[in-house]
Amino acid sequence: MSTIHKVAAVQFEPTMFEKARNIARLLELCEQAAAAGAKLIVTPEMGTTGYCWFNRAEVAPFVETIPGPTTSRFAALARKHDCYIVVGMPEVDEDNIYFNTAVLIGPDGIVGRHRKTHPYISEPKWAAAGDLHNQVFETPIGRIALLICMDIHFVETARLMALGGADVICHISNWLAERTPAPYWISRAFENGCYVIESNRWGLERTVQFSGGSCVIAPDGEVIAVRDKGDGVLLSEIDLDAARARRVLGEAVFAQRRPELYPELLTDTFSWNPRDFFGLYGHEPWPAGRTSQVSVAQFAPRDEVGLNLTEIAALARKARAEGADLVVFPELAVTGLGDPTASAQPIPGPVTDRLEELAEELGLYLVCGLAERAGDALYNSACLVTPDGDISVYRKTHLTADERSWATAGEGWTVVDTPIGRIGLLIGHDASFPEAGRVLALRGCDLIACPAAIKGPFSSSHAGTEVEQPMPIPTGPDPLHWHHFRVRAGENNLYVAFANVVDPERGYPGISGVFGPDTFAFPRQEAIATGGTGLATALVDTTNLDSVYPTNVVRRKDLVSMRMPHSYRGLVKMAANNY
Repeated sequence: MSTIHKVAAVQFEPTMFEKARNIARLLELCEQAAAAGAKLIVTPEMGTTGYCWFNRAEVAPFVETIPGPTTSRFAALARKHDCYIVVGMPEVDEDNIYFNTAVLIGPDGIVGRHRKTHPYISEPKWAAAGDLHNQVFETPIGRIALLICMDIHFVETARLMALGGADVICHISNWLAERTPAPYWISRAFENGCYVIESNRWGLERTVQFSGGSCVIAPDGEVIAVRDKGDGVLLSEIDLDAARARRVLGEAVFAQRRPELYPELLTDTFSWNPRDFFGLYGHEPWPAGRTSQVSVAQFAPRDEVGLNLTEIAALARKARAEGADLVVFPELAVTGLGDPTASAQPIPGPVTDRLEELAEELGLYLVCGLAERAGDALYNSACLVTPDGDISVYRKTHLTADERSWATAGEGWTVVDTPIGRIGLLIGHDASFPEAGRVLALRGCDLIACPAAIKGPFSSSHAGTEVEQPMPIPTGPDPLHWHHFRVRAGENNLYVAFANVVDPERGYPGISGVFGPDTFAFPRQEAIATGGTGLATALVDTTNLDSVYPTNVVRRKDLVSMRMPHSYRGLVKMAANNY
């Protein structure tokens, strides 16, 4: 049986109050896609009715049951062409509750549906949060999952579907406020090693400009087909074997997950005022907010510790001269990327003594990666060194296949309170796992310091076609449209200081950066090092207005507070998953 199937994303601008016209046009576009051979056809969120409804009373004439008249018409088309169609529509159930729903329809009728679980600004006026969580539907053309618009902001949703065996996530949306294909869409495909078929509406509705950019994204994050704007059908192919390999940057990441470290994903620390919560029962509260300059330093570590320490000192002095308060250096920056069994160092030891002296001399916080020797064990570690001589150590918890030949995996997270803010540590490959960043966010981290040695590709300048989207969709001034670790920052509402090795001859691209906590802030709150050895520095702001409540997104964590942890149990199951 073939594992390659033709698919289609339908891009469409519905018109409010003209449901019959919308359905007729969608059927026409789906017919066009099916006639071209598409076996899976995806249409936009709320495509049958339009989106920006004022309240229940206004949308009431247009809601339908499932099954119902609309699904019957699409079922007839699916039966005629032996294909599968995803339709977005407002649903009413037997209790007169309304939902924003995606329904998967096949040759034999309705296969399943997903109700939007994370309502955006429009839905709370008329729709309930969805109650059908994280389903994967088995079909002859693959395992299909459904998400609706804002659902994909949340790392847990797509992760659970991928763990459930999804080959392709059909994401239907009314996406706005940024250039598309959106970085979030790309990251969800990339980190889960599955396809994302994106059907986004375009056009203007009640002052809201939607972005278009419907696309098909491959499991390695490559956008393999895209349409910028206008009604139309986008055709591409998916290969189930590519999805079922579940590889991210060449690694079998699902086999490398550490569910025993993820129970906190089921907690909801930001459901209460975090300024009270994190000091509850006299526990140490967040550090007082302030503004700081944070730098990432990228260079190519050598196989001689002394030379690396000299490079670290030179870059640290340069950063301090430019006003930096914290500098993050790459993974294994101290001991090099060669033989860790020969270069590993004890902590504390002569190397950390040198780092302590440097931190004290410059009044600078340092985060450095090194191979650590602890008795008979070796670890891929990072240490945070403070100007007053304190050292905090994190041992990498998610090891690559190569690292498993020499390193022991760490058994816990490291979070350190400093005047700069609450800092969590990750190392390179760790940050490929969305669970890791989320745990640190739930612990109230303001910043993740991430020494890295990642070969990529984890970024792209691709931002759709050259057709200019209508205002006010910003293109943004950033040199890279998608950077996976920028997405990590935004989805967790924290800063990420990502310091990567730069060594093109060995495949390390650098592209280090300090990324901001607000996904839709333009211009971007970030600094990226796109060249060779050097620094990138950005402002980190944890200040608060005179209020008992957080007024800064990094402390308020709007997205983190909208999670639905009651449905996340599958993330911490120890048993083998269906992938």
